[in-house]
Amino acid sequence: MSHTTLLLIAAIGVATLLLLILRAKVQPFVALVVVSIGVALSAGVPAADLVKTIEEGMGSTLGHIATIIALGAMIGRIIELSGGAASFAHSLIDRFGSKRTPLALTVAGFVLGIPVFFEVGLIILMPIAYGVARASRKPLLVYALPMGAAMLTVHAFLPPHPGAVAVTQAIGADQGLVLLLGIPVTAVVVLLGYLVSRRMTRREYPMDPAVYAEVYGEEPTGGSASGAPSVPAADDGHGTAVLTRPAPATTTETAPPAPSFAMVLALIVTPILLILAGTLGQNLLAEGSTLRAVLTVLGAPMVALLIDVALCAYLLGARRGWDRAHIANVMGSALPSVAMVILVAGAGGVFGKVLVASGIGDAIADVLDRTGLPALFLGFLTALTLRAAQGSTTVALITTAGILTPLLQRADLSTGQLSLVALAMGAGGLAVSHINDAGYWMFTRLTGLDVATGLRTWTVLTTTMGFIGFGLTAALWPLV
Repeated sequence: MSHTTLLLIAAIGVATLLLLILRAKVQPFVALVVVSIGVALSAGVPAADLVKTIEEGMGSTLGHIATIIALGAMIGRIIELSGGAASFAHSLIDRFGSKRTPLALTVAGFVLGIPVFFEVGLIILMPIAYGVARASRKPLLVYALPMGAAMLTVHAFLPPHPGAVAVTQAIGADQGLVLLLGIPVTAVVVLLGYLVSRRMTRREYPMDPAVYAEVYGEEPTGGSASGAPSVPAADDGHGTAVLTRPAPATTTETAPPAPSFAMVLALIVTPILLILAGTLGQNLLAEGSTLRAVLTVLGAPMVALLIDVALCAYLLGARRGWDRAHIANVMGSALPSVAMVILVAGAGGVFGKVLVASGIGDAIADVLDRTGLPALFLGFLTALTLRAAQGSTTVALITTAGILTPLLQRADLSTGQLSLVALAMGAGGLAVSHINDAGYWMFTRLTGLDVATGLRTWTVLTTTMGFIGFGLTAALWPLV
């Protein structure tokens, strides 16, 4: 089959995928599997090999990332339900002071965004932003905008989030190097995003009256609120019971104290340090040495996260009075929310396998080779385009990896360069969060923004941060 025909099949397949997700509202997992089957048969994959191809694509992908995503979700769930996330955020606010509270919440979003999925993190931290906005009488967006953008940045760039894990595995990058390069890149993107948001929130924006009343405990004076109230409201307590630190309990039973700032921070960075130690050991220690072997095992992402799950279960659970059954229930409650994410990642692996088995991957690689564009730019642009078209960061990253893997294999890039390509894809997956993105609607509804204001603030900020992230990966390219 000619390259032109294969490219046409690929284009029709991607267009069909977008139509199924956007217009027909088909679940992305089902859409990816259906399109993969259609593309495989159209491109000449023998019917007898179809099931085998699907199973190999699903198995090779999930064999690497399913455990990582599940364990990461368990860590985030334990930190959330133990009160560690809220305690960590409040401790940062106390340390930074009232004048730097927006920066404190941004840092909280960045750090807590590593083990906690974006949607969950937003639910955890938004009530804290509500309480701070009411206490300070400042617009909610001053606190919520950089905080939410920080969490989305981590979600797009860093493991153990599903898109980053899937991309790293698919293109052959090293997770330790992705973290080693990605954490400082992500931190700079978040900091610059915070500075951009400060300029954006100098003006006031319309705010939904219901959200305004919930945040400030009073009704707006006009038809719609704009920013913070101009007149201090009486502290009547309406709508704020869960937004501030809880008052001491008056019953005889005393709840265990919230986890300390140091403990939560240590539990968040433990798997990161183990993974980095494994990577450094493999690169710096002599092959065959005992220390290298130990660090390699401890630094395997699955092992590092498993160790951290055990530490979280003991330090945040058992030591604070949770029995074994409760700990098991908490850990199990993390799985339903990530089950579909894992399946979507597996279906993305099927799509990538079909592209390779059918020869479409090589055809795409030939065309992209002839463009003369760097692999880094192609990764960013493809992910950005798919993100803008269908909304999901995870789906955009997985699909981009499937499309570009044959090209990247042909390009003979180093592990460090592949890690930067993975981060560039993450930058594309961060940008252009708009009306087809569930995260956009979640943020705008929680902050009381209308569609136009959301596009002027959230969409502009995430897109700006995406381009900043790509610029940083491009600047690092000559150094790896």
